[in-house]
Amino acid sequence: MSEMPTDYLNFFKMANLAKTYQELLPELAKEMEVSSLWEVPRIKKVVINVGLGEAVEDKNAVEKVAAVLMAITGQKPKEAKARQAISGFKLRKGMPIGLVVTLRGKRMYHFLEKLFKIVLPRLRDFQGVSLKSFDGRGNYSIGLSDQSVFPEVDYDKVDKTRGMEITLVTNTNSDEKSKILLKSLGVRFKELEKGS
Repeated sequence: MSEMPTDYLNFFKMANLAKTYQELLPELAKEMEVSSLWEVPRIKKVVINVGLGEAVEDKNAVEKVAAVLMAITGQKPKEAKARQAISGFKLRKGMPIGLVVTLRGKRMYHFLEKLFKIVLPRLRDFQGVSLKSFDGRGNYSIGLSDQSVFPEVDYDKVDKTRGMEITLVTNTNSDEKSKILLKSLGVRFKELEKGS
């Protein structure tokens, strides 16, 4: 893993998305027209998934990706295992087919601040994230095609470009309230083109 730049380390000393959320609560309650601050949605957890179909052929793939995920999230990932055998894919029941990290609390807020303020803006031609990625129950998913956009990943040591899915799980069933929450926390949404 590469050494983190000084400006990145200074950013992390100041990072405090949880505090920002607390300060925004009265304003969010007013905007969402809820009577109590307890009714304002919040992000409960962030789930990061990496699919590893290649693990069938390359036994070291799981360890390599686990090390990268641990560097990115600060937490050891859990293996997702095949529930059934599929002979066409040379897959046996119980084989690792992916890695999952679930972040809550302080780690979650640190990860989100890094994602919103450092990682997403670093993406080439970034115009914002899609408004179509809500699931209808207030949760939002972001797909990244390359893990090397995270500052902790040393691009020279990456053996293969791998993507990941990042799901932000909220405690609301309203996509609209979730959108207001995410916007207030710094998520930039891509404006929908007319007719779409």
